[in-house]
Amino acid sequence: MNLGLAGKVALVTAASKGLGRATALALIVEGARVMLTSRSIGHLEVARDDLVALGADVEILVGDLSDPDTPAHLVAATLERFGSVDIVIANSPGPPAGGALGLDDAAITSGINNNLLSAVRLVRAAWPLQRQAGWGRNVFITSYSAIQPVPGLALSNVARSGLWAWAKTAAQDLAAEAPGVTLNLLCPGPHATDRMKELGGGGRMGDPEDFGRIAAFLCSESARYVNGAAWVVDGGATLAL
Repeated sequence: MNLGLAGKVALVTAASKGLGRATALALIVEGARVMLTSRSIGHLEVARDDLVALGADVEILVGDLSDPDTPAHLVAATLERFGSVDIVIANSPGPPAGGALGLDDAAITSGINNNLLSAVRLVRAAWPLQRQAGWGRNVFITSYSAIQPVPGLALSNVARSGLWAWAKTAAQDLAAEAPGVTLNLLCPGPHATDRMKELGGGGRMGDPEDFGRIAAFLCSESARYVNGAAWVVDGGATLAL
């Protein structure tokens, strides 16, 4: 299937490893030009070199999404380098594990800043460009904890479900002004990434490259009528209807 992404420009955050990198790869395979960002220049350089070897048009930029000014800076740098910001893939490192009652206000505020507001800021920064172009795809990589709270991941449960609530509302606002712009969530369950190693995950896990291809489809022309949706990619682990 031709996804219609040749020449499109994508900004992918937390893209040096794991699901972010797999998503960047899938977009590149479809002909997109990609700005890769993360907090680690070393990991970014490795990812860039691997992708350039495949013939990709890729740039890298270090940025810490916990800084409120970073999202706008990343969007501006992508625009300067590539001339547009057609696609935003908002990914961020997962928050620390832990129960709910042991969380103080500072921990909750940090989790919301890093895993909710960081994504909101990216869309707000890219929205004027996408509205002017009349086309845009925005995808939040969150967690299946947005659909069904996961024991021991209280911060993730709070931030991810809040992000879905914001996205569900914002998707309608975007579509009202520019029907060619969409906003959706991808809610992964356990995948074979470093994050799952940190959490001590085992059993059946998804392949990050499969996940990346699903993300690329959500950015495609064929997905133009998918908006405000949360796609769960978890191998059936979520029990919620």
